[in-house]
Amino acid sequence: MDVRTTRFGVIQIAEDRVITFPKGLLGFPQATRYCLLEPGDDSAFFWLQSLDQPSLAFVVTDPTFFVKDYSVPIRTEQMGDLGLERLDDAQVFVIVNKVDGHLTGNLQGPLVVNTLSRQGEQMVLAEKRWTTRHVLMRVTEPARAASA
Repeated sequence: MDVRTTRFGVIQIAEDRVITFPKGLLGFPQATRYCLLEPGDDSAFFWLQSLDQPSLAFVVTDPTFFVKDYSVPIRTEQMGDLGLERLDDAQVFVIVNKVDGHLTGNLQGPLVVNTLSRQGEQMVLAEKRWTTRHVLMRVTEPARAASA
């Protein structure tokens, strides 16, 4: 299927790569279909591109790359909503933002995706241990060549 995007132009994705968020994402309830774009084989960051709105895309990552003890408590009814039979079939992502020279992750609003059915939901964690702007890493400016 051809997907129009404002960042990447027209891209082609297979139908079986579509991730559906029936409830949408927070602030974007009308955008329910997305695809995950991988910039490289060994990248820790991905683009979650909306198929419904060409200009809507989020940078996402697996939070455990940066926060080893991060986990999302998934209740039985949430497993049912996602069609999850086993927690091992769930993949967790968080939305990444650049804030004051740091990349931050919304650890309070993780995206949980059933890897088998490709259905997802954005959870809102009640636990105050995590924030919407948890620092993942510092961003440094690229070195400039010295002038002679």
